[in-house]
Amino acid sequence: PHCGRASIEERIVMNEDLKEMLESSKESLKLEAMKRVVGLIAKGKNASELFPAVVKNVASKNIELKKLVYVYLVRYAEEQQDLALLSISTFQRALKDPNQLIRASALRVLSSIRVPIIVPIMMLAIKEAAADLSPYVRKTSAHAIQKLYSLDPEQKEQLIEVIEKLLKDKSTLVAGSVVMAFEEVCPDRIDLIHKNYRKLCNLLVDVEEWGQVVIISMLTRYARTQFTSPWKEFDENNEKAFYDSDSEEKKGPTESKPYIMDPDHRLLLRNTKPLLQSRNTAVVMSVAQLYWHLAPKHEVSIVTKSLVRLLRSHREVQYIVLQNIATMSIQRKGMFEPYMKSFYVRSTDSTHIKTLKLEILTNLANEANISTILREFQTYVKSQDKAFAAATIQAIGRCATNITEVTDTCLNGLVLLLSNRDETVVAESVVVIKKLLQTQPTQHSDIIKHMAKLFDNITVPMARASILWLIGEYCERVPKIAPDVLRKMAKTFTAEEDIVKLQTVNLAAKLYLTNSKQTKLLTQYILNLGKYDQNYDIRDRTRFIRQLIVPSEKSGALNKYARRILLAPKPAPVLESSFKDRDRFQLGTLSHSLNIKASGYQELCDWPAVAPDQSVRNVEVIEPVRYLLSLHAPLLLCLFHVPLESSSESEEESSDEESTKSSGHTGGSSSDSEKSSSESESQQKKKKRTKKAPQKKTKPAAADRYGEVPPVRWSRSASFLFLKQGTPRTPWTICTSCLSILISSLPSLQVSTQSFGPVKSYELLHHMTGKGLSAKYHFPRQPCLYQPSMVSVQLSLTNNSDHCLEEIHIGDRTPASLNIHCFNTIGESGGPEASVTVSMGIDFSDSTQAANFQLCTKEDRFNVSIQPAVGELLMPSSMTEQDFCKEQGKLLGMNETSATVTATSASSQNINKQVLSVANVGVVSSSQSNVSRFAGRTVSSGALVLVSLELRESPTALLTINTEKSVMASMLLRDLKQALAQP
Repeated sequence: PHCGRASIEERIVMNEDLKEMLESSKESLKLEAMKRVVGLIAKGKNASELFPAVVKNVASKNIELKKLVYVYLVRYAEEQQDLALLSISTFQRALKDPNQLIRASALRVLSSIRVPIIVPIMMLAIKEAAADLSPYVRKTSAHAIQKLYSLDPEQKEQLIEVIEKLLKDKSTLVAGSVVMAFEEVCPDRIDLIHKNYRKLCNLLVDVEEWGQVVIISMLTRYARTQFTSPWKEFDENNEKAFYDSDSEEKKGPTESKPYIMDPDHRLLLRNTKPLLQSRNTAVVMSVAQLYWHLAPKHEVSIVTKSLVRLLRSHREVQYIVLQNIATMSIQRKGMFEPYMKSFYVRSTDSTHIKTLKLEILTNLANEANISTILREFQTYVKSQDKAFAAATIQAIGRCATNITEVTDTCLNGLVLLLSNRDETVVAESVVVIKKLLQTQPTQHSDIIKHMAKLFDNITVPMARASILWLIGEYCERVPKIAPDVLRKMAKTFTAEEDIVKLQTVNLAAKLYLTNSKQTKLLTQYILNLGKYDQNYDIRDRTRFIRQLIVPSEKSGALNKYARRILLAPKPAPVLESSFKDRDRFQLGTLSHSLNIKASGYQELCDWPAVAPDQSVRNVEVIEPVRYLLSLHAPLLLCLFHVPLESSSESEEESSDEESTKSSGHTGGSSSDSEKSSSESESQQKKKKRTKKAPQKKTKPAAADRYGEVPPVRWSRSASFLFLKQGTPRTPWTICTSCLSILISSLPSLQVSTQSFGPVKSYELLHHMTGKGLSAKYHFPRQPCLYQPSMVSVQLSLTNNSDHCLEEIHIGDRTPASLNIHCFNTIGESGGPEASVTVSMGIDFSDSTQAANFQLCTKEDRFNVSIQPAVGELLMPSSMTEQDFCKEQGKLLGMNETSATVTATSASSQNINKQVLSVANVGVVSSSQSNVSRFAGRTVSSGALVLVSLELRESPTALLTINTEKSVMASMLLRDLKQALAQP
């Protein structure tokens, strides 16, 4: 009591000190006090008495202090509702704070005050936060949706509108939170997912781990409602019916209908597969259950290795993973059989984990590996863990039941265990032997005799009861031993356990019916003892048996059926796995772990017989290309020097050019006079064309004339930049002045001046694989004119074959939703060694996932893939040093990634060169000689990416990246670190 009183006094004194510090006029003391208060909360101590003193500082201008105050208020706002309500106006003002962390914290506190009167204020705050420029605030609004829904479910319709808006958000920071809100508020509104399905699949790799688990769980349920089952067997009977006509016989066997997977179904499987390598065990388990419930059976095995890898984790993780593996191993043994050694029991395993591993090994047992498994079981039986040893004996019994080849071997081994010193092992062996003998009772009378001999040495009640039941059930096969056992039981009846007494009464009744001469008196004696037993179950059983087997006037006609009742054949017990029925629950859920339907569990739907309309997932992509070209068509035409002539005139010019080329080849080396004559003829033709143009009376409309770039007709000489002779020829001449005017007039294409290093080329298609067609690609780091959100890619196609290749074009792409602007079909490739350079545009959605498509010729299709480096997903952004620092101040905390790197060069010029070789960013002028700054934006979403390098003690430097794209930041940091370390 004195110690308790002292601790209370100490707490009061400490609280008084903290209150004085919180009410002080010095910000430093307040900040120190709040750090101590939050520390108390983290240790689980009660700090609610300080609420009045803390809430006074909610309007502090010190950002660090305000953050800590909000952390405290989130914890105690629900307990101190009256005081928290007084500060609502402060929270509403904080929702407009320039700092995103303050806005998010204010919304978090506001949604934690669970008072119905402020529901309208909370709803308004959530709607405003859902449209906030910061993805962190939008993420917080998604969390607040769940809190408001639990407080007032009547706001469901308005909250669904907010969820629908947030589902369209492209930020990976928001995706997981809004899907969680969707699961809590309206999990049945599948229609909200249709338009966002492909986006969620593509964003999945870049979402935080908690969000990945939530999204995968939701998409698993979604897929079971939208796609047909990939498990159906489509092999139809090809045999001809008996009455088929001869005409049908000529048609040959009917072809089986192949299963065609929906592209969106395949998209989900493909985009979740990389997550099997995640370090987070929950993510791996989520992907594993998704493949188990959605993938074709022959593809499920890819999750096996990842699940086995998780067995190196903590015991809690091992337990859940082993439960799921146990369920899987029942239906598909072949998945885990190669990894059987991973399930061998170790001495450091807990009893629960040992039992689960034992369960899996038993499920994996077959004729090929049973000898190995039984040798392992022999070791387990000797374990000091009695519960585990008993479970091993049960596993041996299951193996003996399932595999008839080892039944006798298992029985003999269990009989040997009857001589074990451990009573638990003996008792469990007896119980298992009893179950096994029921399957083949006629062949094992010697085992029953052996068990009867050991009966006196067995003390475990369940084991003694099992032996008595066996002797009574098969008493006719041991006619000499059974009466002697009954005699021994009559002596010790009063001292036996209840379960043994019940089986003794049953044994006496069966022997009375089969061998009444020897056992009549013993039976009457035992029935008299049971009549006065203290246990009412035994008394009732005794009275019932007496009326059943001993004829009397009261027993009536029941006595006639005594033999049929007591000696009726019993069905043999089925030894099954305890995980047999758990597949009715979704893997990885709490219900599966407990084998009981838990609260909130959502069952997986059955596959639909017919797939619903897949067009509901099509998203209309608004391409601003036509609008852009219509505004700047004159500049584009000037930019590329494309003549506005008819197609016939273009053909005439190309034919003239070909004739000139052919004449040059036939005549050998042309003379100067021939060259001058050909040049004069071409000039005359050009003059004629210019004279014809003004004579046209009607001009096409502006939209028709400038709406699109006129189609360019490619000939052999004009379409390929490099011919066999190696002479470069450019069909279009680029006007740099027009390019600068065009780019300056487009606000979405802001670039800064920079010097690029050498362009890296990557092989797209080898000429051996492409049957003579080879392709390389590189990123020219130029704004894509097709669509601002696309990354510009240039392909170099080369004909290495000995013949012309026709109709080179882009074919199917995966996923089908991949947004690619393809180059025009190249009608003819030219002769051997001819090359051409074409441009493409690809929207990578700010992800480094590869763009997969087919590069096709007239005769062949080749699957190719373009993998972008993270630095190529950026475009340079021009800004001043002041603007850079201002924007950097907005992207702190979670949006900042930094590391100490090794910089081999201290020269700003070399640093710029190294950074630009990795990332397509713009150089920001810096007033500090030891600091280099670079700015860029992601091509797809336009998110700002700021890079700064501060040189410290040679050769170390601090590399900092500020951006909302945290995954891109970590990848870019890794690439820059490698580049800066190079000399």
